[in-house]
Amino acid sequence: MAKWVEGVVVNNRRWTDTLHSLQIDAQVAPFEAGQFTKLALKIGGELVARPYSFVNAPQRSPLEFYLITVPGGPLSERLVTLKTDEPIWVAPKAAGFLTLAELPDAENLWMLSTGTAIGPFLSILHTGEPWRRFKKIILVHAVRTAAELTYQAEIQQLHKKYGEQFVMVPFVSREDTDYAIKGRVPAAIQDGSLEQRAGAALTAEHSQVMICGNPSMVEDTSGVLQERGLKKNQRRDPGQITAENYWKLSG
Repeated sequence: MAKWVEGVVVNNRRWTDTLHSLQIDAQVAPFEAGQFTKLALKIGGELVARPYSFVNAPQRSPLEFYLITVPGGPLSERLVTLKTDEPIWVAPKAAGFLTLAELPDAENLWMLSTGTAIGPFLSILHTGEPWRRFKKIILVHAVRTAAELTYQAEIQQLHKKYGEQFVMVPFVSREDTDYAIKGRVPAAIQDGSLEQRAGAALTAEHSQVMICGNPSMVEDTSGVLQERGLKKNQRRDPGQITAENYWKLSG
């Protein structure tokens, strides 16, 4: 398999000054929802590449990636300026273990994300598997400002399709709203406000928890959950916590 395939930009959706979604037409190998690949551009005569998670479900096209501009980043600052029909390089083989295949069965599935790390969870939720395997799915999206609560149309479609089986819990840390929890995810687990909002208990007996976000959120949330008796999920020693640091250094 070639190391890179050339794709073409189908759409560059601007959410905020720093948040964009790139849709790309490219022929890649089959992947699992929740995985990531690499995007690259030729800069200064060489390919500069960074990993990004798929937002689209497998078998759906175009490919979609959710990204944030890193100030001074050689790649991200160029990705957000790409226009329709411009070329981009895509690694054809995906990687990563933030997939449902890695999870034991449970009653409830918790998906805890910060920022652009909601991307792989949207990919998973656009497949049929989570809805067959879990009685209730709780998606958490923690951001700084309300404008960063993106993909609302897609989330509303999930609400419409799956009803009470799906719960979305937004967090906004730097603004007051009448609908989002203000603060950090670990604190909301500790004080019970997340469970109250979700209408479900976050316990080892009934839960599988997927965490994807910045390293401090992942570490602190994992720690709070372990204090509750949940443990990291490993193939040889199944548990309840599956995590991925979404600090892609995508400069």
